[in-house]
Amino acid sequence: MSNPVIFSAAEKTVEDIKKEYDVDRVIDTYEYQLEDLYQIRNPKSKFMKDFSEELKAFIEEHRGGKDLSECGNWVYFPWNKILVHYFEDEIHQEIRTARNKNIITDEEQKKYYGFKVGVAGLSVGGHGALTTALMGGAGEIRLADPDIVSPTNLNRIRFDFSHVGRNKSELVSEYVYQLNPYNTVKVFNEGITEENMGEFLDGLDILVEELDDIVFKVRLREEAKKRGIPVIMATDNGDNVILDVERFDLNPDYPVFHGNLDGFNIEELKDNPQKMFEAMGRIIDVTLVPVRVQKSVNEVGNTIYSWPQVASAATLSGVVIAYTIRRIALGQNVKEGKFEINIEEAIDPNYPEVRKNQIEEAQGFLKMLGIK
Repeated sequence: MSNPVIFSAAEKTVEDIKKEYDVDRVIDTYEYQLEDLYQIRNPKSKFMKDFSEELKAFIEEHRGGKDLSECGNWVYFPWNKILVHYFEDEIHQEIRTARNKNIITDEEQKKYYGFKVGVAGLSVGGHGALTTALMGGAGEIRLADPDIVSPTNLNRIRFDFSHVGRNKSELVSEYVYQLNPYNTVKVFNEGITEENMGEFLDGLDILVEELDDIVFKVRLREEAKKRGIPVIMATDNGDNVILDVERFDLNPDYPVFHGNLDGFNIEELKDNPQKMFEAMGRIIDVTLVPVRVQKSVNEVGNTIYSWPQVASAATLSGVVIAYTIRRIALGQNVKEGKFEINIEEAIDPNYPEVRKNQIEEAQGFLKMLGIK
Protein backbone atom coordinates (compact mmCIF):
# COMPACT_ATOMS: atom_id res chain seq x y z
CA MET A 1 0.00 0.00 0.00
CA SER A 2 1.50 3.34 -1.09
CA ASN A 3 1.03 6.53 0.89
CA PRO A 4 0.25 9.89 -0.69
CA VAL A 5 3.23 12.08 -1.51
CA ILE A 6 2.95 15.64 -0.18
CA PHE A 7 4.83 18.56 -1.79
CA SER A 8 5.06 22.16 -0.63
CA ALA A 9 3.54 24.19 -3.45
CA ALA A 10 6.07 26.94 -2.71
CA GLU A 11 8.90 24.52 -3.50
CA LYS A 12 7.50 22.26 -6.25
CA THR A 13 5.49 23.28 -9.29
CA VAL A 14 3.06 20.98 -11.06
CA GLU A 15 5.56 20.65 -13.90
CA ASP A 16 8.31 19.67 -11.44
CA ILE A 17 6.09 16.95 -9.97
CA LYS A 18 5.10 15.66 -13.41
CA LYS A 19 8.79 15.13 -14.21
CA GLU A 20 9.11 12.83 -11.17
CA TYR A 21 5.73 11.09 -11.11
CA ASP A 22 3.28 9.70 -13.63
CA VAL A 23 0.40 12.20 -13.28
CA ASP A 24 -2.79 11.41 -15.17
CA ARG A 25 -4.92 14.24 -13.83
CA VAL A 26 -4.49 17.50 -11.91
CA ILE A 27 -7.30 18.77 -9.67
CA ASP A 28 -6.95 22.37 -8.53
CA THR A 29 -9.94 23.86 -6.67
CA TYR A 30 -7.79 26.03 -4.40
CA GLU A 31 -9.55 29.30 -5.20
CA TYR A 32 -12.95 27.71 -4.59
CA GLN A 33 -11.67 26.38 -1.26
CA LEU A 34 -10.55 29.91 -0.37
CA GLU A 35 -14.10 31.20 -0.87
CA ASP A 36 -15.34 28.60 1.62
CA LEU A 37 -12.54 29.52 4.02
CA TYR A 38 -13.48 33.20 3.80
CA GLN A 39 -17.11 32.44 4.65
CA ILE A 40 -16.10 30.19 7.57
CA ARG A 41 -13.95 32.93 9.05
CA ASN A 42 -16.50 35.64 8.22
CA PRO A 43 -19.85 34.04 9.08
CA LYS A 44 -21.76 37.32 8.64
CA SER A 45 -21.18 36.92 4.89
CA LYS A 46 -23.91 34.24 5.05
CA PHE A 47 -26.51 37.00 4.87
CA MET A 48 -24.64 39.45 2.63
CA LYS A 49 -25.83 39.81 -0.96
CA ASP A 50 -22.38 40.71 -2.22
CA PHE A 51 -19.03 40.20 -0.52
CA SER A 52 -16.95 39.96 -3.69
CA GLU A 53 -14.63 42.85 -2.75
CA GLU A 54 -14.02 41.45 0.74
CA LEU A 55 -13.37 38.00 -0.74
CA LYS A 56 -10.94 39.45 -3.30
CA ALA A 57 -8.99 41.19 -0.52
CA PHE A 58 -8.96 37.95 1.52
CA ILE A 59 -7.55 35.97 -1.41
CA GLU A 60 -4.92 38.63 -2.10
CA GLU A 61 -3.82 38.55 1.53
CA HIS A 62 -3.66 34.76 1.46
CA ARG A 63 -1.58 34.61 -1.70
CA GLY A 64 0.92 37.15 -0.33
CA GLY A 65 2.07 38.20 -3.79
CA LYS A 66 2.45 34.60 -5.02
CA ASP A 67 0.42 32.77 -7.61
CA LEU A 68 -2.24 30.56 -5.98
CA SER A 69 -0.53 27.52 -7.50
CA GLU A 70 2.36 28.25 -5.13
CA CYS A 71 0.16 28.25 -2.02
CA GLY A 72 -0.67 25.25 0.16
CA ASN A 73 0.43 21.76 -0.82
CA TRP A 74 0.21 19.50 -3.82
CA VAL A 75 -0.60 15.88 -2.99
CA TYR A 76 0.04 12.99 -5.35
CA PHE A 77 -1.95 9.76 -4.95
CA PRO A 78 0.00 6.87 -6.52
CA TRP A 79 -3.01 4.52 -6.71
CA ASN A 80 -4.91 6.68 -9.20
CA LYS A 81 -2.13 9.01 -10.43
CA ILE A 82 -4.10 12.12 -9.44
CA LEU A 83 -2.41 15.31 -8.22
CA VAL A 84 -4.61 17.47 -5.96
CA HIS A 85 -4.14 20.98 -4.54
CA TYR A 86 -4.85 21.16 -0.78
CA PHE A 87 -4.56 23.73 1.96
CA GLU A 88 -1.76 23.10 4.43
CA ASP A 89 -2.61 20.76 7.31
CA GLU A 90 -4.03 23.16 9.90
CA ILE A 91 -6.20 25.08 7.45
CA HIS A 92 -7.34 21.84 5.80
CA GLN A 93 -8.62 20.54 9.15
CA GLU A 94 -10.31 23.90 9.81
CA ILE A 95 -12.26 23.94 6.55
CA ARG A 96 -13.04 20.22 6.57
CA THR A 97 -14.64 20.24 10.01
CA ALA A 98 -16.23 23.70 9.97
CA ARG A 99 -19.77 22.37 9.59
CA ASN A 100 -19.36 20.16 12.67
CA LYS A 101 -19.70 23.24 14.87
CA ASN A 102 -21.21 23.35 17.38
CA ILE A 103 -22.30 19.75 17.60
CA ILE A 104 -18.56 19.21 17.99
CA THR A 105 -16.68 22.17 19.50
CA ASP A 106 -13.13 23.17 18.53
CA GLU A 107 -11.70 21.64 21.71
CA GLU A 108 -13.65 18.42 21.19
CA GLN A 109 -12.58 18.26 17.55
CA LYS A 110 -8.92 18.31 18.57
CA LYS A 111 -9.46 15.50 21.08
CA TYR A 112 -11.40 13.46 18.53
CA TYR A 113 -8.70 13.94 15.91
CA GLY A 114 -6.03 12.96 18.41
CA PHE A 115 -7.68 9.59 19.10
CA LYS A 116 -5.96 6.49 17.71
CA VAL A 117 -8.49 4.02 16.33
CA GLY A 118 -7.98 0.45 15.15
CA VAL A 119 -10.59 -1.23 12.95
CA ALA A 120 -10.34 -4.97 12.39
CA GLY A 121 -12.75 -6.13 9.69
CA LEU A 122 -13.60 -3.66 6.93
CA SER A 123 -17.12 -4.54 5.80
CA VAL A 124 -19.24 -3.11 8.61
CA GLY A 125 -15.99 -1.78 10.07
CA GLY A 126 -15.33 0.13 6.85
CA HIS A 127 -18.51 2.15 7.38
CA GLY A 128 -17.34 3.00 10.90
CA ALA A 129 -13.87 4.00 9.73
CA LEU A 130 -15.19 6.19 6.91
CA THR A 131 -17.83 7.90 9.05
CA THR A 132 -15.26 8.59 11.77
CA ALA A 133 -12.90 10.09 9.19
CA LEU A 134 -15.70 12.19 7.69
CA MET A 135 -16.36 13.73 11.11
CA GLY A 136 -12.69 14.61 11.53
CA GLY A 137 -11.88 11.90 14.05
CA ALA A 138 -8.98 9.46 14.31
CA GLY A 139 -5.91 11.31 13.12
CA GLU A 140 -4.30 7.89 13.30
CA ILE A 141 -6.29 4.92 12.09
CA ARG A 142 -5.22 1.30 11.67
CA LEU A 143 -7.11 -0.90 9.23
CA ALA A 144 -6.92 -4.69 9.13
CA ASP A 145 -8.60 -7.03 6.67
CA PRO A 146 -7.14 -9.64 4.31
CA ASP A 147 -10.30 -9.89 2.22
CA ILE A 148 -10.92 -8.47 -1.23
CA VAL A 149 -14.12 -6.86 -2.43
CA SER A 150 -16.42 -9.40 -4.05
CA PRO A 151 -19.48 -8.63 -6.19
CA THR A 152 -21.78 -9.82 -3.39
CA ASN A 153 -20.22 -7.28 -0.99
CA LEU A 154 -21.57 -4.45 -3.13
CA ASN A 155 -25.07 -4.62 -1.68
CA ARG A 156 -23.78 -3.04 1.55
CA ILE A 157 -20.30 -1.46 1.35
CA ARG A 158 -19.33 1.90 -0.19
CA PHE A 159 -17.50 0.73 -3.27
CA ASP A 160 -18.46 -0.13 -6.83
CA PHE A 161 -17.68 -2.79 -9.41
CA SER A 162 -14.45 -1.06 -10.43
CA HIS A 163 -13.16 -2.05 -6.96
CA VAL A 164 -13.95 -5.78 -7.19
CA GLY A 165 -10.82 -7.78 -6.40
CA ARG A 166 -9.20 -4.96 -4.39
CA ASN A 167 -8.23 -5.36 -0.74
CA LYS A 168 -10.84 -3.78 1.54
CA SER A 169 -8.40 -2.19 3.99
CA GLU A 170 -6.44 -0.58 1.15
CA LEU A 171 -9.61 0.87 -0.39
CA VAL A 172 -10.70 2.38 2.92
CA SER A 173 -7.20 3.77 3.38
CA GLU A 174 -7.31 5.45 -0.04
CA TYR A 175 -10.65 7.07 0.75
CA VAL A 176 -9.38 8.39 4.10
CA TYR A 177 -6.19 9.77 2.55
CA GLN A 178 -8.02 11.56 -0.25
CA LEU A 179 -10.34 13.08 2.33
CA ASN A 180 -7.43 14.08 4.54
CA PRO A 181 -3.90 13.40 3.24
CA TYR A 182 -2.48 14.47 6.63
CA ASN A 183 -4.01 11.45 8.39
CA THR A 184 -1.77 8.63 9.55
CA VAL A 185 -3.18 5.40 8.13
CA LYS A 186 -1.60 2.02 8.82
CA VAL A 187 -2.82 -0.86 6.68
CA PHE A 188 -2.65 -4.51 7.73
CA ASN A 189 -3.78 -6.09 4.49
CA GLU A 190 -2.86 -9.56 5.73
CA GLY A 191 -5.50 -9.14 8.44
CA ILE A 192 -4.95 -9.82 12.13
CA THR A 193 -2.47 -12.58 12.93
CA GLU A 194 -0.77 -13.76 16.10
CA GLU A 195 2.41 -12.19 14.74
CA ASN A 196 1.04 -8.68 14.09
CA MET A 197 -1.61 -8.43 16.81
CA GLY A 198 0.69 -6.59 19.21
CA GLU A 199 1.76 -4.08 16.55
CA PHE A 200 -1.88 -3.46 15.64
CA LEU A 201 -3.00 -2.89 19.23
CA ASP A 202 -0.05 -1.14 20.88
CA GLY A 203 -0.84 2.50 21.60
CA LEU A 204 -4.46 2.32 20.39
CA ASP A 205 -7.12 4.35 22.18
CA ILE A 206 -9.99 2.14 20.99
CA LEU A 207 -10.51 -1.10 19.07
CA VAL A 208 -13.40 -1.64 16.67
CA GLU A 209 -13.66 -5.41 16.25
CA GLU A 210 -15.64 -6.65 13.24
CA LEU A 211 -13.94 -9.94 12.35
CA ASP A 212 -15.69 -13.10 11.17
CA ASP A 213 -13.18 -15.47 12.79
CA ILE A 214 -14.47 -16.20 16.30
CA VAL A 215 -11.05 -17.30 17.59
CA PHE A 216 -9.50 -13.96 16.68
CA LYS A 217 -12.57 -12.09 17.95
CA VAL A 218 -11.75 -13.53 21.36
CA ARG A 219 -7.96 -13.23 21.04
CA LEU A 220 -8.13 -9.55 20.10
CA ARG A 221 -10.31 -8.85 23.13
CA GLU A 222 -7.98 -10.72 25.43
CA GLU A 223 -5.02 -8.68 24.21
CA ALA A 224 -6.99 -5.41 24.27
CA LYS A 225 -8.02 -6.19 27.84
CA LYS A 226 -4.36 -6.65 28.86
CA ARG A 227 -3.59 -3.21 27.42
CA GLY A 228 -6.66 -1.46 28.86
CA ILE A 229 -8.08 -0.68 25.40
CA PRO A 230 -11.89 -0.32 25.14
CA VAL A 231 -13.56 -2.52 22.52
CA ILE A 232 -16.72 -1.86 20.55
CA MET A 233 -18.46 -4.08 18.00
CA ALA A 234 -21.48 -3.27 15.85
CA THR A 235 -23.35 -6.21 14.33
CA ASP A 236 -25.69 -5.57 11.41
CA ASN A 237 -28.89 -7.39 12.32
CA GLY A 238 -31.60 -7.36 9.66
CA ASP A 239 -32.21 -3.62 9.33
CA ASN A 240 -31.03 -2.98 12.87
CA VAL A 241 -27.77 -2.93 14.79
CA ILE A 242 -26.53 -4.67 17.94
CA LEU A 243 -23.77 -2.77 19.74
CA ASP A 244 -21.34 -4.37 22.17
CA VAL A 245 -19.23 -2.14 24.44
CA GLU A 246 -16.45 -3.50 26.65
CA ARG A 247 -14.72 -0.76 28.66
CA PHE A 248 -11.47 -2.48 29.50
CA ASP A 249 -10.01 1.01 29.95
CA LEU A 250 -12.33 1.72 32.89
CA ASN A 251 -13.12 -1.81 34.04
CA PRO A 252 -10.05 -4.06 33.59
CA ASP A 253 -11.84 -7.03 35.17
CA TYR A 254 -14.79 -6.90 32.79
CA PRO A 255 -15.29 -10.35 31.17
CA VAL A 256 -14.65 -10.81 27.45
CA PHE A 257 -17.96 -10.81 25.52
CA HIS A 258 -19.73 -9.96 28.80
CA GLY A 259 -19.00 -13.49 30.03
CA ASN A 260 -21.28 -15.04 27.39
CA LEU A 261 -18.55 -17.43 26.22
CA ASP A 262 -17.47 -18.61 29.65
CA GLY A 263 -16.95 -22.38 29.55
CA PHE A 264 -16.18 -22.54 25.82
CA ASN A 265 -12.89 -23.93 24.53
CA ILE A 266 -12.40 -21.35 21.79
CA GLU A 267 -9.65 -23.25 19.97
CA GLU A 268 -11.98 -26.22 19.37
CA LEU A 269 -14.78 -24.20 17.78
CA LYS A 270 -13.47 -24.28 14.20
CA ASP A 271 -13.63 -28.07 14.15
CA ASN A 272 -17.14 -28.17 15.59
CA PRO A 273 -19.76 -26.31 13.51
CA GLN A 274 -22.49 -26.95 16.07
CA LYS A 275 -20.40 -25.40 18.84
CA MET A 276 -19.47 -22.55 16.50
CA PHE A 277 -23.16 -21.73 15.90
CA GLU A 278 -23.83 -21.96 19.62
CA ALA A 279 -20.98 -19.58 20.42
CA MET A 280 -22.11 -17.09 17.77
CA GLY A 281 -25.65 -17.32 19.10
CA ARG A 282 -24.41 -16.37 22.55
CA ILE A 283 -22.33 -13.50 21.17
CA ILE A 284 -25.18 -12.03 19.12
CA ASP A 285 -28.12 -12.81 21.46
CA VAL A 286 -30.48 -14.52 19.04
CA THR A 287 -33.58 -13.21 20.83
CA LEU A 288 -32.75 -9.90 19.09
CA VAL A 289 -32.41 -11.46 15.62
CA PRO A 290 -35.30 -10.73 13.19
CA VAL A 291 -37.41 -13.72 12.19
CA ARG A 292 -36.36 -13.59 8.53
CA VAL A 293 -32.70 -13.71 9.55
CA GLN A 294 -33.34 -16.57 11.99
CA LYS A 295 -35.05 -18.62 9.29
CA SER A 296 -32.35 -17.80 6.75
CA VAL A 297 -29.67 -19.54 8.82
CA ASN A 298 -31.15 -22.94 7.94
CA GLU A 299 -31.10 -21.96 4.25
CA VAL A 300 -27.38 -21.15 4.12
CA GLY A 301 -25.72 -23.62 1.79
CA ASN A 302 -29.13 -24.73 0.55
CA THR A 303 -31.16 -21.95 -1.08
CA ILE A 304 -28.85 -19.03 -0.20
CA TYR A 305 -25.06 -18.74 -0.17
CA SER A 306 -24.59 -16.88 3.13
CA TRP A 307 -26.52 -15.15 5.89
CA PRO A 308 -28.38 -12.01 4.78
CA GLN A 309 -26.94 -8.54 5.26
CA VAL A 310 -28.25 -5.26 3.81
CA ALA A 311 -26.88 -1.76 3.29
CA SER A 312 -29.29 -0.07 5.69
CA ALA A 313 -27.93 -1.99 8.68
CA ALA A 314 -24.31 -1.82 7.52
CA THR A 315 -24.56 1.96 7.09
CA LEU A 316 -26.33 2.36 10.43
CA SER A 317 -23.58 0.28 12.02
CA GLY A 318 -21.05 2.82 10.77
CA VAL A 319 -23.01 5.62 12.38
CA VAL A 320 -23.20 3.74 15.68
CA ILE A 321 -19.47 2.95 15.60
CA ALA A 322 -18.43 6.54 14.83
CA TYR A 323 -20.79 8.02 17.43
CA THR A 324 -19.55 5.64 20.14
CA ILE A 325 -15.90 6.32 19.27
CA ARG A 326 -16.56 10.05 19.53
CA ARG A 327 -18.19 9.80 22.95
CA ILE A 328 -15.36 7.69 24.33
CA ALA A 329 -12.73 9.99 22.78
CA LEU A 330 -14.35 13.00 24.44
CA GLY A 331 -14.69 11.33 27.83
CA GLN A 332 -18.48 11.28 27.66
CA ASN A 333 -20.46 8.54 29.38
CA VAL A 334 -20.94 5.34 27.37
CA LYS A 335 -22.89 2.39 28.70
CA GLU A 336 -21.13 -0.96 28.94
CA GLY A 337 -22.85 -4.09 27.68
CA LYS A 338 -24.96 -5.16 24.70
CA PHE A 339 -27.58 -2.84 23.17
CA GLU A 340 -29.94 -2.88 20.22
CA ILE A 341 -30.38 0.14 17.94
CA ASN A 342 -33.74 -0.71 16.40
CA ILE A 343 -34.98 1.31 13.43
CA GLU A 344 -38.01 -0.96 13.00
CA GLU A 345 -39.23 -0.16 16.51
CA ALA A 346 -39.03 3.56 15.74
CA ILE A 347 -40.90 3.38 12.41
CA ASP A 348 -43.12 0.26 12.22
CA PRO A 349 -46.47 0.85 14.03
CA ASN A 350 -46.91 -2.94 14.28
CA TYR A 351 -43.55 -3.51 15.93
CA PRO A 352 -44.92 -4.84 19.28
CA GLU A 353 -46.48 -7.77 17.39
CA VAL A 354 -43.32 -8.21 15.33
CA ARG A 355 -41.25 -8.33 18.50
CA LYS A 356 -43.59 -10.86 20.14
CA ASN A 357 -43.31 -13.16 17.11
CA GLN A 358 -39.54 -12.70 17.05
CA ILE A 359 -39.18 -13.87 20.67
CA GLU A 360 -41.44 -16.87 20.05
CA GLU A 361 -39.47 -17.90 16.95
CA ALA A 362 -36.20 -17.42 18.82
CA GLN A 363 -37.00 -20.32 21.16
CA GLY A 364 -36.87 -22.79 18.27
CA PHE A 365 -33.79 -21.08 16.90
CA LEU A 366 -32.05 -21.36 20.27
CA LYS A 367 -32.92 -25.06 20.42
CA MET A 368 -31.48 -25.57 16.93
CA LEU A 369 -28.23 -23.89 18.03
CA GLY A 370 -28.10 -26.03 21.16
CA ILE A 371 -28.56 -23.07 23.50
CA LYS A 372 -30.80 -23.59 26.51
